[in-house]
Amino acid sequence: MTPSFPSVTFPNHFTLVTGLYPESHGVVGNSFWAPEFLETFYYHDSAHSMQPKWWSGEPLWETAELQGVRSAIHMWPGSEAHIGEIEPTYVDVYNGSEVLSAKVDRVLGLLDLAGPKDVAYLASRPRPQLIAAYVPDVDADGHRYGPNSTEIRDTIESVDMMLASLFEGLEQRNLTDIVNVVIVSDHGMATTSIDRLIQLENLIDLDLIDHIEGWPNYGLRPKASVDLHAMYNVLLLQSQMTEGFDVYLRDENMPERYHFSQNERIAPIWIMPHTGWAIVTRADMDVEEAKKKGEVFHPRGVHGYDNDHPLMRAIFMAKGPAFPHEPGSRLDAFQNTEVYNIVCDSLGIEPRPNNGTMRLPLKPVGLHSDGKGSPPEDYDDPPKPQTMPSAATNPFFPEATSFTGSIDTTSSPTTVTFDSEPTALESTAAAPSRPVVNDGGSGNHTAEEDAKAAAQWWAWAQDEYRGFEDWVKGLLDKAGKNETVSQ
Repeated sequence: MTPSFPSVTFPNHFTLVTGLYPESHGVVGNSFWAPEFLETFYYHDSAHSMQPKWWSGEPLWETAELQGVRSAIHMWPGSEAHIGEIEPTYVDVYNGSEVLSAKVDRVLGLLDLAGPKDVAYLASRPRPQLIAAYVPDVDADGHRYGPNSTEIRDTIESVDMMLASLFEGLEQRNLTDIVNVVIVSDHGMATTSIDRLIQLENLIDLDLIDHIEGWPNYGLRPKASVDLHAMYNVLLLQSQMTEGFDVYLRDENMPERYHFSQNERIAPIWIMPHTGWAIVTRADMDVEEAKKKGEVFHPRGVHGYDNDHPLMRAIFMAKGPAFPHEPGSRLDAFQNTEVYNIVCDSLGIEPRPNNGTMRLPLKPVGLHSDGKGSPPEDYDDPPKPQTMPSAATNPFFPEATSFTGSIDTTSSPTTVTFDSEPTALESTAAAPSRPVVNDGGSGNHTAEEDAKAAAQWWAWAQDEYRGFEDWVKGLLDKAGKNETVSQ
């Protein structure tokens, strides 16, 4: 399954339960500036982000409740925001430390509640027909250890064991042919590297920026709108001279397939790193110093990149009476805007208008065992970059520097188990708070300052050459030779 862009947690969780692109439901990132409120949304600040004003569209639980289908939402991102006219029957507040077995106990406990035809039925504690549960473990350890680590394989195995417990619980209750189980994730994950970091200060003068938002993509809001195109041109030049990122204007050349332009909450300029790359400010990490010290970049795994990249792919698996297909059936890849309609159909309720078009029954195109649906084998870690020096003298580029740069229904409850994100880890590592830079400087440079910048660049170039010279000497020494290299 293809996530929506940007392939990060909160936008995709709300897309999954509304069928709307992020530009339509308004949660356009884990963090973003909202011009209509003059405020910043930051997903880990629940006291602020869990206000209904940030969220547009009708979530799945509201659609269900409005049509008489009771719902239970277990820690789903956004479920605590009191969105819309009616609340879910049950809402579990997010707890990132909850063990997996407790999640299984909670889901099965909800299914054990009496239904309307049972003698023990209580109107105050009805059995829900929609259960949406969230599992953060895989995402958290993907960030912490990387998506190709031994630790993440152990984590995936533990989640697999959790699902086995859930299916065993359904079988013990004779619900296997009654309950539908849908398992999704909100995105994939790519491995990061100290060799795939871009220093933001080397690309643009931060004194010209009013707001920096997003992660790992950087949305920029210039202090002065007249600077927009000049700033874009500088960044475009940098993207052509160094490795690891692209730059777009929201209103002019943002790729249409991103569906990421029709909302003022989307910044006007975007620096978008290639998959596996990351952009950092010096407040996060001084790249040059970190390399000298042999430091490891954290988080070890990151998402948020181009939603079409295979490493950003999410998962969709479904089992139950609404999916009467041969086991192991395979679908063509589809975007996660389709999940809302699919789950609504499995519940027998009418979805609200949305960006999805798929409806039940699903139409498999083969079996996974035929091998035709396997992803490309060459998408593992992104390659190690070549270091490419670059420099410029420009009002938007205050210093010449080096560039290293280089995602009947009342008797048939439906369980929906979703597997994905947000944790305190991602707050402190994957999405550090971004500075609001506004010191009133004009950004204009004199000829003397430009000459100074050029001199600084030449000094840098000489240092780089000496470093290269020392490297060559070291190679020769290791080879046991006596030749010397002179300038």
